[in-house]
Amino acid sequence: MRDILSELEKPGRDPRPEFKTATFKEGIEKISDLVPGMMFKGVVTNVAAFGAFVDIGVHQDGLVHVSAMSTKFIKDPHEVVKAGQVVKVKVLEVDVKRQRIALTMRLNDDVAQASSSPSSGKAAAGSPRGPAPAAASRV
Repeated sequence: MRDILSELEKPGRDPRPEFKTATFKEGIEKISDLVPGMMFKGVVTNVAAFGAFVDIGVHQDGLVHVSAMSTKFIKDPHEVVKAGQVVKVKVLEVDVKRQRIALTMRLNDDVAQASSSPSSGKAAAGSPRGPAPAAASRV
């Protein structure tokens, strides 16, 4: 009752700590608006063993792989980020067809490096979509 009375004496005072949010870029509203190399502020929505999902305002969260979170080795993504945290990210790759966005927190990463890697949609030898390796003869 005392808390209620004290709040009525000082209306509009909010005792909660300040809540930080990311402001999304104007004109970037869907995944097809994204271009590799763009930089955003985003909000971490989920942290998994392999990385973190970040909302950058396009109705599809992007993935920051654990290897793209820092220049040093990270064993657990929880060491670097937590859900609700505002982070700066750079778009590495956009796959509109599969609705996937690859992001990095290493803002000096070269976008050309990421698009030439085997995970960029080009099938690598030995992968399920790549050419099958020659059968080994048994002796």
